[in-house]
Amino acid sequence: MSAGSHAETPRLLAVTGATGQVGGRVARRLADAGAAQRLVVRDPSRAPNLTGAEIAVAAYDDAAAVRAALAGVGTVFMVSGKESPDRLGEHKTFIDAAVAAGVERIVYLSYFHAAPDATFTHARLHWATEERLRASGIAFAALRDNMYLDFMPALVGDDGAIRGPAGAGRVAGVAQDDIADAVTAVLLDPAPHDGHVYELTGPEELTITEIATILTEHLGREVRYVEETVDEAYASRAHYGAPDWEVDAWVSTYTAIAAGELAGVTDAIPRLTGHDATPLTEVLRRG
Repeated sequence: MSAGSHAETPRLLAVTGATGQVGGRVARRLADAGAAQRLVVRDPSRAPNLTGAEIAVAAYDDAAAVRAALAGVGTVFMVSGKESPDRLGEHKTFIDAAVAAGVERIVYLSYFHAAPDATFTHARLHWATEERLRASGIAFAALRDNMYLDFMPALVGDDGAIRGPAGAGRVAGVAQDDIADAVTAVLLDPAPHDGHVYELTGPEELTITEIATILTEHLGREVRYVEETVDEAYASRAHYGAPDWEVDAWVSTYTAIAAGELAGVTDAIPRLTGHDATPLTEVLRRG
């Protein structure tokens, strides 16, 4: 090597949400790929022990801790923060702190068809977060996932019913493993994805009735879809004692389906990962 020349050392990747379902999958894939990464977590005792992974502790709403945690980081994978009344404020604090720390880009896990007038309340929050990323001037990519196929069994009540005002709307749900594969592909070669928004879906769009039929076969017991009105949906969830904003999110998950906002299969998973998206039957089989 001639005097004065040097090989550029790849900057660290940072992964948030590594104690969760998607962030944990991404962190494990990056470790398997030999990537140097820093896991930014709130509770270090829950962080996975992975080769080549450092641990940093920071909550999204602690700007100083975020700046310290992201020092020397090139690209950040940002999952959305824990659901709360001020989640958007926490996102803004995190993004601004990342910019202040000198981060080059953020890869953000957003939500399918995020929009300011989305029916699903959290999809509006994801849109506002994307807008903050645009306004910040940082390079970013947004990967907008549809409903998790892995979560479908959890929709079933103790009585075997999935209840909600979803009508005959369809869901192009996506597997968490496929999301993690897509995110990992972007993180390992991020520059070509700057400025891109990807709508992540599975290979099929299903009604809740069709999902119930598939779950019946998988679980070995009858699962049925019980259509509710919006008023009935609020009433049937009142016993949880959850705050209004949380119940609004629960109910609007179904009204978004009824409005057609979770329908439409895309080719983003195959394009990003090089493999077909996984159908619900296969997600359930894998467990």
